[in-house]
Amino acid sequence: MDILYEDNHLIAVNKKPSEIVQGDKTGDVPLSENVKEYIRKKYGKPGEAFLGTVHRIDRPVSGVVVFAKTGKALARMNELFRTREVKKTYWAVVKDRPKEEKGHLVHYLKKNEAKNMSKAFDKEVAGALKSELDYTLLCSSENYHLLEVNPLTGRHHQIRAQLSAIGCPIKGDIKYGSRRTNKDASIHLHARQVEFIHPVKKEAVLITAPPPDEVLWNDFTRSLNIRTPIAG
Repeated sequence: MDILYEDNHLIAVNKKPSEIVQGDKTGDVPLSENVKEYIRKKYGKPGEAFLGTVHRIDRPVSGVVVFAKTGKALARMNELFRTREVKKTYWAVVKDRPKEEKGHLVHYLKKNEAKNMSKAFDKEVAGALKSELDYTLLCSSENYHLLEVNPLTGRHHQIRAQLSAIGCPIKGDIKYGSRRTNKDASIHLHARQVEFIHPVKKEAVLITAPPPDEVLWNDFTRSLNIRTPIAG
């Protein structure tokens, strides 16, 4: 595992696109179980280690996932997410360039449980939730564009649905309009950073995850001249 941050209260991991955060009907071993086993072995804990899932990202998405190592930290982190005191930053690679280099998107998302999708509407509709995000165009290659996205709400498939709604589906995301899949079933959406005040230490925490070691991600990282950061 790629451990990005760890102290007595929290642990953050850079999730691979193929991993699931928690168990599901596939029966695949989730990231949460692997992190539990890491903690148990590292600290020589008898029995099962406590681990609380603070938030989740979709299986085909990579990037920062934060877990709590104590009940106190879990409750306080849940409250930070509930009150939107955690700043989340994503990177998204899209085929089509947005009309504006910077934008604030507002849609109303309605979830289709049967299809596990969310449809974006420009106006309020029954059962839909207001969803907002900000995006900035960071750089472009010959065929693709890298966007930095800050979701201001936490809706189901929000970034995927909202970018698709403006004609910029994420590379590999055929569920939301991409022309073709990625070979490894990933999509080019990466949870780049989370920033918050530590729930126990009351110190500012910024955790940054390098994107997957893949040709297109590597090209954009070089274009931005970004080195692998140290969490703190």
